[in-house]
Amino acid sequence: MKLRFPIIGLILISILTCAQDKNSTNTKNTHEIIVPDLDIPWGFTFLPDGAILITEKAGQLIHFKNGKKTEISGLPEIYVRGQGGFMDITLHPDYKNNNLIYFSYASSDGEGDGGNTTIASAKYSDMTLTNWKVLYKAEPNSTRGQHFGSRLQFDKNGHLFFSIGDRGNRDENPQDITRDCGKIYRINDDGSIPKDNPFYKHDNAKKAIYSFGHRNPQGMTIHPKTGEIWTHEHGPKGGDEINIIKAGKNYGWPVISYGINYSGTKFTEITEKEGMEQPLHYWVSSIAPSGMTFINSDKYGDWNGNLLVGSLKFQYLDMCTLKDDKVIKEERLLDGIGRVRSVEQGPDGYIYVGVENLGIVKLIR
Repeated sequence: MKLRFPIIGLILISILTCAQDKNSTNTKNTHEIIVPDLDIPWGFTFLPDGAILITEKAGQLIHFKNGKKTEISGLPEIYVRGQGGFMDITLHPDYKNNNLIYFSYASSDGEGDGGNTTIASAKYSDMTLTNWKVLYKAEPNSTRGQHFGSRLQFDKNGHLFFSIGDRGNRDENPQDITRDCGKIYRINDDGSIPKDNPFYKHDNAKKAIYSFGHRNPQGMTIHPKTGEIWTHEHGPKGGDEINIIKAGKNYGWPVISYGINYSGTKFTEITEKEGMEQPLHYWVSSIAPSGMTFINSDKYGDWNGNLLVGSLKFQYLDMCTLKDDKVIKEERLLDGIGRVRSVEQGPDGYIYVGVENLGIVKLIR
């Protein structure tokens, strides 16, 4: 009888713990460490020769090939504060001919104290960046440490999409198209703004905005068949979302949400409103998503076509099985591996995952 209450307590703890995340664990997968000993590999991309370029949030760009790491020179000063620092990286679609690489990072340049998200390009050769060019700088700067975004993705027409979070200014930035932050943007590869952007002709609007009403998108990828831009974003306590981005649409933050304040109080009473997009999928409780890609190869059998999302909070890779643009099943891969920050498919068709305080690993089924 003395064991009765401790046993009941353990059962309750188990129930409450499971309630935090209901995804089943798929144990038929493992991993191989490809790049060891990284702190926060925020983003990475593959060069045509098989080398990997990796952004460390603290402000380093690392070249990795044949087991050797080399730090690349030519970076500007990077503003490192809270969630901000050196973030995403991607190659120009015609990289083989122009050697252009694109970056998102936090910069203190511009108006006001602190910093804000910046998008830039540079030419790469022989472990050095040259011709650094700022393509977009969010304004104004802020000393707040949260919600910088920021992922990068070229679409099939050569436009560059990028995300910038609301920078902690929930009640002003996301719903105001005359202000930066809380938005998905679209620009040309040289930083100019496409004239068919949805707000290009609106007075006082930030003309690079493509969609608005976002909180903090840290995942972005292109659907391999439809060419649509998919994103995910952090909710507050609950309400992380997956969205398909459409021109000019309002994704609702913070007017509608499936989340609540971290304190447990509500900031909105509604989850739907006319004129605001519903998420394709949402999580309650939050998984704290970061990094996202589709499996688009034959390396994983019938996993081909599934969507992969990293979980910072629960430290696994979330595999979403899709049907008609709906998530019909979720499974934990690499369960307990660490805070998953970035996910990419390599040129060889395998999935590579950036894990904080571990490195980059290859997913093996």
